[in-house]
Amino acid sequence: MKPLVVIPARGGSKGVPGKNWKELNGKPLIHYTIEAARAVFEDSCICVSTDSEKIKKVSESTGLNVPFLRPDYLATDNAGTYEVLLHAINYYEQKSYFPNVIVLLQPTSPFRNSNHIKEALKLYNNNYDMVVSVKETKSNPYYVLFEENDEGWLEKSKKGDFTRRQDCPKVWEYNGAIYVINVEELKKVSLANLKKVKKYVMDDISSHDIDNNLDWKFAEVIASDIFL
Repeated sequence: MKPLVVIPARGGSKGVPGKNWKELNGKPLIHYTIEAARAVFEDSCICVSTDSEKIKKVSESTGLNVPFLRPDYLATDNAGTYEVLLHAINYYEQKSYFPNVIVLLQPTSPFRNSNHIKEALKLYNNNYDMVVSVKETKSNPYYVLFEENDEGWLEKSKKGDFTRRQDCPKVWEYNGAIYVINVEELKKVSLANLKKVKKYVMDDISSHDIDNNLDWKFAEVIASDIFL
């Protein structure tokens, strides 16, 4: 396996301004992901992809080199993760490093640790398009999710005659923490269109993702308990 670990970190967060360098339990948020990655991989294949001088500086305070700032076309609100990954792959290929696996670690998952990464990697093989971390969703479409029909009435999103939530089929939700991706397939199609995808299950606390201020408040509570 020739991995490239990509940690995508935009400077223009809307939900929690400056969240990637904001301190959680006394440590910048992005440091949690950098530390988890460095416990598994060599620094030479870890890439923080950012458009922000501030994030670059905060990341490099760990001793990790940040090799570039994203070009302008990847610094907009509309820039997607897929394009960011392709840019990183191309950058390293131009430096004569040809990864066959991308490990995407989003810095908004501070409670994903090195053991989770190792376990996800063990599940991956070259016949897969992707191994992705998930949690069991509480928003089960057989039970609590509804859509509005043409007449304006609510109908269950997924048909099924279930009277108890625990009788419904399990449904999995991407938690955003870990993606182990086949580079050859990624060059053909976007993340959303990968077909041969296997799940790696994580618990709710390890899956916690920070998208808004309420998420941040919950993260502070979790961090104060975990890192006592």
